[in-house]
Amino acid sequence: MISKTPEPPYYAVIFTSVRTDGDNGYEKTAAHMVKLAEAQPGFLGAESVKDKNGNGITVSYWESLEAIDGWKYHTEHLHAKERGRKEWYADFAVRVAKVESARFSEAEGVDREESR
Repeated sequence: MISKTPEPPYYAVIFTSVRTDGDNGYEKTAAHMVKLAEAQPGFLGAESVKDKNGNGITVSYWESLEAIDGWKYHTEHLHAKERGRKEWYADFAVRVAKVESARFSEAEGVDREESR
């Protein structure tokens, strides 16, 4: 699902990762982190994809750099990031970008569940 974000400007946090083998609590923690992020002030949405080889990209959208910092330093998120470094990721990168422009398009005649 594509996040419907407000008019720019806003910020995107791009998290690119390569997973290690095994779950070791990853899926449960990842689902919990999504729910926590959604409850954070300034959170606008997120999109995530991963392939069968463990490569993933998650883009989360935020109103401000302050909102991003609030999430970055959230106690439970800090704990999950530490486990990620030690157990879950072979490699990862985090990038923050300011979104200056955004355009959306939907195919005509395609029936989609409305979730906006």
